[in-house]
Amino acid sequence: KVERVVDTTGAGDLFAAGVFAGIAQERSLKDCLTMSAVCAAEVIRHYGARPEADISKLVAERLAS
Repeated sequence: KVERVVDTTGAGDLFAAGVFAGIAQERSLKDCLTMSAVCAAEVIRHYGARPEADISKLVAERLAS
């Protein structure tokens, strides 16, 4: 869940990147979609299409929970 959407620029690209990264890592469809959601959620929290947070860390934390 995202508290506040600031800018949706890059959300689709980051969502796709999460899916493709998960597929490349031979993860389940559920994990691929979780990774995608985490990536897209991070990029819409601020202005600009590049993530500001460490996406790898955010994904790892979410998949661990």
